[in-house]
Amino acid sequence: MGLYLPRTKIVTTLGPSTDYPGILEKMITSGANVFRLNFSHGIPEDHIKRAEKIIKISKKLGIIVSLLGDLQGPKIRISSFRKKKIFLKTGDIFVLDPSIEENNGTETEVGVNYSKLPEEVKYNDILLLDDGRIQLQVIKIFNTKIITQVLIGGFLTNNKGLNKLGGGLSAESLTKKDKKDIKLAAKINVDFLAISFPRTAQDLKYARQLLNKSGSQAKIIAKIERAEAVKTDENIQNLILESDIIMIARGDLGVEIGDTKLIEIQKKLIHMARKLNRAVITATQMMESMVYNSFPTRAEVSDVANAVLDKTDAVMLSAETASGKFPIETIKKMSKICLDTEQIPCIKISKHRLYTKFDNISEAILMSSMYAANHLLNVSAILLFTFSSQSALISSRISTHCPIFIISSNMSLLKVCTIYRGVFPIFIKNDIQNSTFINVAINHLKYKKFIKRKDFIIIVQDNYQNQHSQDINMCRILKID
Repeated sequence: MGLYLPRTKIVTTLGPSTDYPGILEKMITSGANVFRLNFSHGIPEDHIKRAEKIIKISKKLGIIVSLLGDLQGPKIRISSFRKKKIFLKTGDIFVLDPSIEENNGTETEVGVNYSKLPEEVKYNDILLLDDGRIQLQVIKIFNTKIITQVLIGGFLTNNKGLNKLGGGLSAESLTKKDKKDIKLAAKINVDFLAISFPRTAQDLKYARQLLNKSGSQAKIIAKIERAEAVKTDENIQNLILESDIIMIARGDLGVEIGDTKLIEIQKKLIHMARKLNRAVITATQMMESMVYNSFPTRAEVSDVANAVLDKTDAVMLSAETASGKFPIETIKKMSKICLDTEQIPCIKISKHRLYTKFDNISEAILMSSMYAANHLLNVSAILLFTFSSQSALISSRISTHCPIFIISSNMSLLKVCTIYRGVFPIFIKNDIQNSTFINVAINHLKYKKFIKRKDFIIIVQDNYQNQHSQDINMCRILKID
């Protein structure tokens, strides 16, 4: 067996903390696989510059990474205060009013950026501010004014998010800003585009249409963060099937459905996504304490490890890398947690689809290759020669101790595979998949010490004579000389 690679991928967020010289190189060499451009912050020029730097540095290092654009979405927020910060006491009366202008908030009232809010709340509704840290109960609605009583108080600063317990606020999934940012994402040539706050599959379909119209074929990520999104298994399934990847955005989702309910939903989403051949990212507050500290809490270590044990494809860092004090240390620590957790025997081999009858030849051959990898001694790697990222995705749904190397000269295809669990993209020039091409790939992996003499490798190929075919039609086992 050669070098062991962490199978769970790491998504990191770019921001002010990653703009210092030398940081991006260290992020890549420390284990970052996907770089997130958060369109909620910064200006287009910031995102363009960061994306250009990532592409340049990854080429220099010879390490394939990808770019993820994340739309802001219809995030409902309070406006700003005259004094920038107020304190609310339990029992206080506090008014939310969309007609109050910016910078005019006081200790008794503040504006809201969603004009329809008075129409969509009712008596006794619970409104949650700042990720639920402050809770308000609606006691009266008068014209544009929503009069509330403070249930849980505390300090409140400008532009904090607002949610309704149980969901139900109907702001459209794509705002004017989002539509502009879709064009920006296409210009940057992102590999993935995350859609914030989708309620239904139709929201994702519309986003994909706009993205394709802008000239991009980026994969669509559905951020699951509304209570409505997880209300029924049918709606969850429709969202998963209309997307290429889902992200369990635990911040707003946890606020709307409650943190204890979130545990069950997270496991359900990972299980359903894998069953439906979609990748999944687990996100939000995974290593939150490392924004200010050089070590995570044991609870955070357990949180990341449990997501790995549930077989998420990727774990995500947000403020930890974007604005935190220890971005490199955070990536290294998360990578070690993933790697150590993946040594637990139960995670290496699964019975996923072991008893399934297939009507698809490609899936049957891919399943056979995984079965062989798990049951033949001394198999160190699976080499996948394909024109389709779908083959890599299907392979990644089946647990094995072996890394899956996808070999191609198509960089766009390889970048998409950076997010799939256990799949590692290798760029080799020349798309003619003959014995010479295979030998070049094997020698490259030997040189990198991923495989060694006397190891067995499993080679899986699609129809290399027809680049439009996505059918896997060959599986063979070789012993390395």
